[in-house]
Amino acid sequence: MHFSIPETETRAGDGGASYVAYNIHVNGVLHCRVRYSQLLGLHEQLRKEYGTNVVPAFPPKKIFTLTPAEVEQRREQLEKYMQAVRQDPTLGGSETFNSFLRKAQQETQQIPTEEVVLEVLLSNGQKVNVTILTSDQTEDVLEAVASKLDLPDDLVGYFSLFLVRETKDGAFSFVRKLQEFELPYVSVTSLHNPEFRIILRKSYWDSSYDDDVMEHYVGLNLLYAQTVSDIEHGWILVNKEQHRQLKSLQEKVSKKEFIRLAQTLKYYGYLKFDPCVTDFPEKGCHVVVSAGNNELNFQVRLPSEQIKEGSFKVTRMRCWRVTSSVPMSNGPSGSSPGKSEVKLELAFEYLMGKDRLQWVTITSPQAIMLSICLQSMVDELMVKKSGGSIRKMFRRRANGALRRSDSQQAVKSPPLLDSPDASREPMAKLSSKLTSVSLRGISHSSSANDVGANDFHGNYAFEGIGDEDL
Repeated sequence: MHFSIPETETRAGDGGASYVAYNIHVNGVLHCRVRYSQLLGLHEQLRKEYGTNVVPAFPPKKIFTLTPAEVEQRREQLEKYMQAVRQDPTLGGSETFNSFLRKAQQETQQIPTEEVVLEVLLSNGQKVNVTILTSDQTEDVLEAVASKLDLPDDLVGYFSLFLVRETKDGAFSFVRKLQEFELPYVSVTSLHNPEFRIILRKSYWDSSYDDDVMEHYVGLNLLYAQTVSDIEHGWILVNKEQHRQLKSLQEKVSKKEFIRLAQTLKYYGYLKFDPCVTDFPEKGCHVVVSAGNNELNFQVRLPSEQIKEGSFKVTRMRCWRVTSSVPMSNGPSGSSPGKSEVKLELAFEYLMGKDRLQWVTITSPQAIMLSICLQSMVDELMVKKSGGSIRKMFRRRANGALRRSDSQQAVKSPPLLDSPDASREPMAKLSSKLTSVSLRGISHSSSANDVGANDFHGNYAFEGIGDEDL
């Protein structure tokens, strides 16, 4: 989560007196506006629930009217406070913190609580209309979609809702995974742009979990539709013989066998990002980044026009951070490639060789989504290492508001695959691809671009890899 308070504004209250409102941006987009007194109320509630030793210090009250310099100082202090709370596993995941942000989002966007129909897309473009409340949080909407599709409760945890931007060719550019602190209906409608949609997609990286999902016909159909879509959009690479085999399995409606074959193909289960720029191996290189298999895959166009490929394993990233080089605006510009004044960057510190760490930077409007992917890969690795499972039962809402349709909405089968695109550029592989090793006990190096600790995402998976993996 990229959380910031990039600017303030003076607003008139009901009595005519002015007050300072702080614009809270999440992932580059205006989420809500709040006053100092509201944030102080949140702080006091967190202290009451979790104690003074857990909750970070809050910017002190001032008796006199703040000068412009003091307003800016307070803004910076509040931003650091909110980032610290969000990045604390206990505080950031608390219902107190998340409900505060949801309520503030709804009040800022001035959307009353009422029953609405929200359109959610599946990977094959099929539309699922669910009746929800505008105040329903992400988990509520996910449950409603699962209920409409008749997806079993214990499989809901394998899927997530994503905010995407539909491109001219019908593909989707992923903006972010919808979080527990937001209201999906408010998030998508407040963008005032029909290109932004909500899509249901699997949210795990380890393809071994496919076996769990395929146990039920709805999970199988969802996974099958997503796999076909990824192949059609070139996210999964297929040669002519593999394409022939896949098409044959489609014609036989052998969905499990289709997925089994797809699992053996390059980039299966990867999320592909829009073309962007990187400083690796040298500054200004154009790159297509894909996330999957616990790595970021780079397809880099060098200044010499040569195309090379390499992979950065998440286990070898010591830490990463997302930064923005210009103040963010109130609109959805942070999510609109080509129209944004915001320059977002994802930088990660990578173990290139024994005892040699190097920063690699990606400049992309999708930097936050890339960070979310890295974090979810690490989370999944740590869950697996501890012997846990991502399978979980979702709670039923106490008021019974979940509605199962009288006639369950089936997931339609996608059309047969088109022939592979022969014009797609061949990749010249690196003679020695980056290997998947890491090192225990690396000393914490500093970078010329180092910023505050709250801006970093530490990587527990990095610390857990030992010398035997070298």
